[in-house]
Amino acid sequence: MSDVDLTAQSADVLDLPAPNEGEAGTVSPAARTAVARWYAVQVASSCEKKVKATLEQRAVTLAVSDRILEIEIPETPAVKIKKDGSRQSTEEKVFPGYVLVRMVLDEDTMMAVRSTPNVINFVGAEDRRATGKARGHIKPRPLSRSEVDRIFKRAAEKKTVVKVDLTEGDQILVTAGPFKDFQGEVIEVSGERSKLKALLSIFGRETPVELEFSQVSKQG
Repeated sequence: MSDVDLTAQSADVLDLPAPNEGEAGTVSPAARTAVARWYAVQVASSCEKKVKATLEQRAVTLAVSDRILEIEIPETPAVKIKKDGSRQSTEEKVFPGYVLVRMVLDEDTMMAVRSTPNVINFVGAEDRRATGKARGHIKPRPLSRSEVDRIFKRAAEKKTVVKVDLTEGDQILVTAGPFKDFQGEVIEVSGERSKLKALLSIFGRETPVELEFSQVSKQG
């Protein structure tokens, strides 16, 4: 994902810090049209990109593209180690199951987001009904400036995440290095270091050996 300019503003929309808790419902309709903030939207599993593409189209169709300004899925680079030891470059979502939307909150934009297929709801506080007997609607809670900065800073750091299709107890075959052709059992996986520990039978004894992900393949 390309870097995001958190201070980006349109000619008619201000990007202001989120109000204090409890103030979201106190903004007048006139003032609200001038305020754009970031909101987190929960979506169905693995549907983040589909929701982003659909909402971008719907914003134009429903004539709210001047108020739904940005839709982002913060991601960081990742490398997936396949069963045969080969590597595949991919992207790892910073917050799986969520899409971030910078928007002016009003009835039209809320409807556009909530009615988008695969959207579950905004992240926010439950607006309970006066009787307290029935569940109310979720009142969208704007993200604070510090939350937004933290989320996009994490994505901008571009720290590569290593994902491997191996867990403790898996049987492996060493495919490279001094222990090539040895078989063993995984006892520890360290994605941050791109290494694992496995018990190999060396001279008739089970010996723990540290190996690179690229040196092994999963068996069975």
